[in-house]
Amino acid sequence: MFRFLTAGESHGQCLTALVEGIPAGLKINLDEVNRQMARRQKGYGRGGRMSIETDKVDILSGVRFGETMGDPITLRVVNKDWENWTDR
Repeated sequence: MFRFLTAGESHGQCLTALVEGIPAGLKINLDEVNRQMARRQKGYGRGGRMSIETDKVDILSGVRFGETMGDPITLRVVNKDWENWTDR
């Protein structure tokens, strides 16, 4: 069974995703994942922020040496603008 959970908000420190059900031994090309993330900047959205933000995915767990380990995979996208949203 494939399952994913997400956490975080647009003005928080980061967005995270936990992906379960990926078998061990699959090759993961992080450069390709980030290339696909960059497509967002050229696509659709409701604000101008898309043109100034550059999303980059970090893999925190579940992948080693470019291959899945069969464990849940944790992904993170850091919000580089977060410090501008720390005051009330």
